[in-house]
Amino acid sequence: MRLSHRRSRCAVVLGLVVTVVLSGCSQIVQGQPDEQPVDLIIATFNDFGYEDLYAEYERLHPGIKITPRRSETVDEHVKNLDTNLASGSGLADIEAMEIGWIYKYLAQADKFVDLRDHGANDLTARWLDWKVAGATASDGRIIGYGTDIGPEAMCYRRDLFAKAGLPTDRREVAKLFTDWNAYFATGRKFRAKVPGSAWYDSSVLIWDAMRNQLAEAYYSNQDRYIGAENARLKQVWGQIAAGSQDGLSARLPAWSDNWSKAFRTDAFATMACPGWLLGQIQERAGRFGNGKWDVADVFPGGGGNWGGSFLTVPKQSGQSGEAAALAAWLTAPEQQIKVFKKLGSFPSTVDAYNDEQVRSQVNEYFNHAPVGKIYIERARNVFLKQHKGPRDGEINQVFAAALERVDERKQTPAAAWRQALKEADKRARITRTPS
Repeated sequence: MRLSHRRSRCAVVLGLVVTVVLSGCSQIVQGQPDEQPVDLIIATFNDFGYEDLYAEYERLHPGIKITPRRSETVDEHVKNLDTNLASGSGLADIEAMEIGWIYKYLAQADKFVDLRDHGANDLTARWLDWKVAGATASDGRIIGYGTDIGPEAMCYRRDLFAKAGLPTDRREVAKLFTDWNAYFATGRKFRAKVPGSAWYDSSVLIWDAMRNQLAEAYYSNQDRYIGAENARLKQVWGQIAAGSQDGLSARLPAWSDNWSKAFRTDAFATMACPGWLLGQIQERAGRFGNGKWDVADVFPGGGGNWGGSFLTVPKQSGQSGEAAALAAWLTAPEQQIKVFKKLGSFPSTVDAYNDEQVRSQVNEYFNHAPVGKIYIERARNVFLKQHKGPRDGEINQVFAAALERVDERKQTPAAAWRQALKEADKRARITRTPS
């Protein structure tokens, strides 16, 4: 695929001349045979699907050697990143960052390479604009290149909808979910007809979906904490808490054993559903859910995103030019398409949406849903460039824990809200990330 927004550029390395090209061009290396290659360390978490791409890049660039450093969990990765960032040494040449916590590092953008110095301005048109905004600091610095995204649709149980007398065709189902008021109202009708099943799995996951549609949730655009005074945030809380009290939530903590087991039962009928969650549902529901689940091309309120990451280059790297070039190559449309075909990670680059295999993807498990077209459309409907402050992730954990207490009937919504505000205010007052 030809990319009109990509340009070749060169980097000069001590004792070695390397012609680095961002697309699939060859590389010329001059130097003595016994010279060591440039060793680039890249730190990721979970599975980014990059192993084959590392080998391909090394073949295209004989002067480069890539050393992966992979953490098994996000928490482990973040702990290592924080420790090494605070100590001033030990970071990889490329550090992956998940969308849920890149914001605290945007507040420390001076510790990361501004990728505009390495051609980022010529590359930004590759990505959806809201993806670029997610790694852009308030002063305009771009500290990350976007990898995947998690545009959200709505997954639903066709059999349970039929039992409740609701439409089952995905086009008709989409009409039920035009906004969150309609979604909750339909849920109450469902519960009246099928009292043995909840409407959704978890209040916390619905909270995340709705909160992520707010332009400002916990912080203003000036990074001032506004949780206690944000009337829209409180309105969202009240809507979800009322749904919990009315039995719309199955009260299942996400990723718990009970949550996983519930997919093989009739515990709940709908889920806020990014593309990567389809595999999670299929894995957990197994034969029980085959053909029962479907995907509607809709998300209440317009659009939403749950998931995705970025590749950043810390200033600790002594090889920032080479690292930036590798990060740009790994996140190019061609490479994102390869990862999509391998893992199903949905691309954030707009040119990838013209790839026939991406566009034509159908998921047989989900009643032959045309998931390629659905998630391309969902990605284009994420219109919001949400601002998140430096401690956004930690503050959200406070509100999520409060909603879990509401779901578990351990606190009233009013008491849980008051406690969440008190704890969140303490978190917001911590101005520096602890090492």
